[in-house]
Amino acid sequence: MSTDSSHNGLDASKNDQNTLEPASKLPYTFTNDFHFLPIPKRLRYHPGRPFHCGLALNIYFSLAVTFVVGNLFYCQPLLIELAKSFNVTYNEVSRIPTLLQAGYAAGLLLICPLGDLVRRRPLLLLLVFLSSSFTIGLAVTSSHVMFEALCFFVAAVSVIPPILLSLAVDLTPENRHATVISIILSGVMFGVLLVRVIAGVITEFSTWRVVYYIAAGLQFLVSLGLYVTLPDIPCKNSGLTYRDILWSMAKLSVTEPLLIQSSLINILSSACFSNFWVTLTFLLGGSPYNYSTLDIGLFGLTGLFGFAMGPLLGRAIDFVVPWYASFLSTIGLMVSQTIQVGAGGIHIAAVIVSIMGSDVFKQMQQISLMTSVLSISASARTRLNALLVFSMFVGQVIGTPIGTAVFVKYGWRAGAALSIGWYGLQMVLLIIRGPQCKRFTWFGWEGGAGSLIKKLTTDKDGTDRCGQGIEKGVVEEHSTNRRTGDMPESANTLSKR
Repeated sequence: MSTDSSHNGLDASKNDQNTLEPASKLPYTFTNDFHFLPIPKRLRYHPGRPFHCGLALNIYFSLAVTFVVGNLFYCQPLLIELAKSFNVTYNEVSRIPTLLQAGYAAGLLLICPLGDLVRRRPLLLLLVFLSSSFTIGLAVTSSHVMFEALCFFVAAVSVIPPILLSLAVDLTPENRHATVISIILSGVMFGVLLVRVIAGVITEFSTWRVVYYIAAGLQFLVSLGLYVTLPDIPCKNSGLTYRDILWSMAKLSVTEPLLIQSSLINILSSACFSNFWVTLTFLLGGSPYNYSTLDIGLFGLTGLFGFAMGPLLGRAIDFVVPWYASFLSTIGLMVSQTIQVGAGGIHIAAVIVSIMGSDVFKQMQQISLMTSVLSISASARTRLNALLVFSMFVGQVIGTPIGTAVFVKYGWRAGAALSIGWYGLQMVLLIIRGPQCKRFTWFGWEGGAGSLIKKLTTDKDGTDRCGQGIEKGVVEEHSTNRRTGDMPESANTLSKR
């Protein structure tokens, strides 16, 4: 079942591409951010000199998101110390992680869409500066209520990773998208692991406030690094309003079959992942293992294997149709969880193998899903990414309480079997929409199974389309741009319907 693409104006049409204007009519180069902060000349946009996003810049982007994503997790090993410092109960201090998650979800829905509306360089610089400033507030406040409020706002402006990832994809040729995505996602994973260790170690020898002072300092360094490395490229949809962007985001969530398929898979996969890690604590803390809290915490370091494998998996996915990578990774997740069902409560080796398999194949699945979704529309990549990441939060909300309830009532084997059922449902969602379906086809195997290896299309001059980098994308996005006053104005690439 398919619908005509004319009903959804989320991409420039073929007519737009056939009426490209000369570079001289593209938006002019900005020389300042915020009207006063000079942009280094080598980072200013020039239509005849596309910016090259190499490995070194991708690695720095990964490092940047490592320290920004930590804002969501610094508090987790500090909750007991925070309760003592603010003289509140454990029940009251437990609201802090919830507020952080709520703030990040709000940022995904309300701030991330700006990445498709305004220039992303000043947006990212502003968000990192605000995040750093709010973090200083966390370090100095003596009020529990103020700490909670600041946590919400810190999390809301910490949505740098999805915006930075979409920018990195725009600056990279199509045949390198999965590699770029994998490098930045590895930075996110490394940040989740690293900040918990940092916070725990610092608090052991000092106070929890030092953790937030260091976090603020690291983020100010990130903002300085972004200032000297982040290229300035034109906004994609300056002809739209903020209201239009939010409305188009709502439309995307119900009109794009590939996005909906990937988001549903992501919800179930995140539910499995959170179920696995939460119930693993109960399993290792009880019979027959009876491990200490420190011993259980060290099992999180096995996630470094998935972090190390991320870029290798991304480069491999660049050569295959992402659907097949999603299919293979889902099978791998099912096998890993089957090992946990069979022997997770019997021998620790089974637990270690299951952890490593879950981390690697979860990373592979996430890269392949994101690669697929970001290919839907170049002009809506930040919104698409925000919706996909938001689905992860929905999955975590579902997986943690349900998985815990099943584990407590029926034991470790039933808890692991629940995840196998969810992985099976993911497989069904994949199979009902094949790898060759057109953009607006909802179900079926239109075009058959196709080839496992990704094929490159060529232009009339024989050049590989996926080897042209940012320049062609910029031209397409601004195919009907007009210079008006001091601000560039682009065509409405998203339908205002």
